[in-house]
Amino acid sequence: MKEIQNINCPCPDTKNLSEQATTKKSAYLFIRIALITAGVGLWFIIYRQLNSFAGFLTYGVFSMQQGSHLGEAVHFFLYDTPKVLMLLSLVIFGVGVIRTFFTPERTRKILAGKRESVGNVLSAFLGIVTPFCSCSAVPLFIGFVTAGVPLGVTLSFLIAAPMVNEIALVLLYGLLGWKIAGLYLITGLSVAIVAGWVIGRLGMEEQIEDWVREMRTNADDVPDNTLTWEERLQAGKTAVVDIVGKVWIYVIAGIAVGAGIHGYVPEGFMASIMGKSAWWSVPAGVVIGIPMYSNAAGIVPVIHALLGKGAALGTVLAFMMSVIALSLPEMVILRKVLKPRMIAVFVTVVGTGILMVGYLFNLII
Repeated sequence: MKEIQNINCPCPDTKNLSEQATTKKSAYLFIRIALITAGVGLWFIIYRQLNSFAGFLTYGVFSMQQGSHLGEAVHFFLYDTPKVLMLLSLVIFGVGVIRTFFTPERTRKILAGKRESVGNVLSAFLGIVTPFCSCSAVPLFIGFVTAGVPLGVTLSFLIAAPMVNEIALVLLYGLLGWKIAGLYLITGLSVAIVAGWVIGRLGMEEQIEDWVREMRTNADDVPDNTLTWEERLQAGKTAVVDIVGKVWIYVIAGIAVGAGIHGYVPEGFMASIMGKSAWWSVPAGVVIGIPMYSNAAGIVPVIHALLGKGAALGTVLAFMMSVIALSLPEMVILRKVLKPRMIAVFVTVVGTGILMVGYLFNLII
């Protein structure tokens, strides 16, 4: 009798359990989205009060004299540090979610087989949203070339990725406004597209090191990107922790340098070196920038301070582009996969584009 009762015992409804699990996941996702929305609202409230709070700390709590060199420098530092870090955190979260759609393999798949003119434009735009910097040049170059991506298209991507990234744009927007950020976006993309196209027209594939060209990969081997939105949101959070965790020291160092320039460097001195009147200021800015190594997080606050002291916009943009896209350490890394002649052409073409940007903006602004 007991055996019969056990046999007739109602079994769990697996369909019901599955629906309940799905409902719980949906509710959990809804709660996370609600918390993120509330957090963004709180972010905007705090962000709008940063200037007042920095002034209160500088001139109220620390009792510094308004208009003094030290007071101006401290106010600059106390205002820009939380401002930049907050901007970075918000934008990197959003970009971190977007990046889940662009794995390196998927990016190679998109670029492989494209005509050079179309490929240059597409690769430059992909460089903005994909998580690569100049330090990633070697593995990216190898992967792209062996996947069949043309040399010029690959170089458009490698120029745009470090130079026109979300960090550079958000810092420029936060510190200098949307017009400057927009100008940098347009000119940076133009340099990347045109430089890659020109190098592609030169037919210099033989200037890639032989061991790179001999490698073979399957460009069609692209993993199935089926992440849930919960996983994508988690990826955004992880991106914030990872990227801000890596660049915060550069942010603080850059803002500290910028604060010193803002508080102590006379306007006339900076204008005489990096102003419009000196024809040599743009090439000098590029030459000075090449040996330096910094990312956008470290260099943009310095650019902010230079502009505030009378430096010309075109000159400082050229300086910034050379630091980010033509740094000496990047050339050393690229030497592992490119022959010296190719590197010389790369520096010449990109450098010429940067010089043209500098002179153009000094002329029209």
